[in-house]
Amino acid sequence: MSRAVQVATDNLPFVIRQYAPAQLRAALKKMYLIRRFEEGAEESYARGLIHGTMHLSIGQEASAVASCLELSDQDKITSTHRGHGHCIAKGADVGRMFAEFFGKQTGYCHGRGGSMHIADVKTGNLGANGIVGGGLPIAVGSALTAKRQGKPDVTVCFFGDGANNEGAFHEALNMASVWQLPVVFICENNKYGMSTSVERSTAVARISDRAAAYAMPGETVDGNDFSAVAQAAHTAIARARSGQGPSLIENLTYRIRGHSKSDRNRYRTKDEIESWVAKDPITRFRAQLVSHGILTDADAAALLLEAEAEVAAGIEFAKSSAAPDIADVTRYVHAEDAI
Repeated sequence: MSRAVQVATDNLPFVIRQYAPAQLRAALKKMYLIRRFEEGAEESYARGLIHGTMHLSIGQEASAVASCLELSDQDKITSTHRGHGHCIAKGADVGRMFAEFFGKQTGYCHGRGGSMHIADVKTGNLGANGIVGGGLPIAVGSALTAKRQGKPDVTVCFFGDGANNEGAFHEALNMASVWQLPVVFICENNKYGMSTSVERSTAVARISDRAAAYAMPGETVDGNDFSAVAQAAHTAIARARSGQGPSLIENLTYRIRGHSKSDRNRYRTKDEIESWVAKDPITRFRAQLVSHGILTDADAAALLLEAEAEVAAGIEFAKSSAAPDIADVTRYVHAEDAI
């Protein structure tokens, strides 16, 4: 390879150099699927088909999909109350997810878990978690299991900026480092823990700086840049899989919707929200793929239509599914029953 060709190749975005076109098209399809799933859930909630609350990750799709790009079903993830994107990125069926939202027997947790507690053990999703920081120690336990069993499996632990001030964060990172466990900690810093900005709640300017206290690599990246997230995850996953221990990645991103369905958004300005809408990760990734000839605008439009069709079919599946039998109210409430 000539020097000119080498320089040109090096200047390509990481994902274009690293992954096959089919993988990248599938990744864009998953991002569309996450966005349309959450918009479908939002509409279903407004129509009274879903009760309770939900926490949407609209605007954070790159963090979920790019972080899971290299994971197999044997690799594990732990998630958060804002975990729909992680679930889909790891390969979940949107019909069963909607059924769980609707409280139906065909849901992933037989309608017992709802939005914040979807798990799919077959694809390695150990579950979303309504406890802030609750997935951190679970991820350490999962990674310890893989190491003790001599398996090459990696656990990716998603958590938010609010969780980085929980005791579980510090305990999990310390233990993972002491035992050199194959776990990647991914902080999705969307600027707010409920209505409290990260600037008011966290002493360090970058959450990734806290990795130094636990002798592990820490990196902050643009969480709405698919290629940047994928590159950071690639490095951390390879490190974990080769026995070199944990890493901490901070993905700077933003939730376009409020904290939950009851959030009136009085702590954010319209200009701030609109500035982040302009950084939409799906729009940016699609433009990158088109500009490098991975797909055409028509191809991208077709992927969006496919995602919309899957979401529509998933909602119909959930609506037509049977509700749990009242006689089974105590079933599937323990882990051994649910698996």
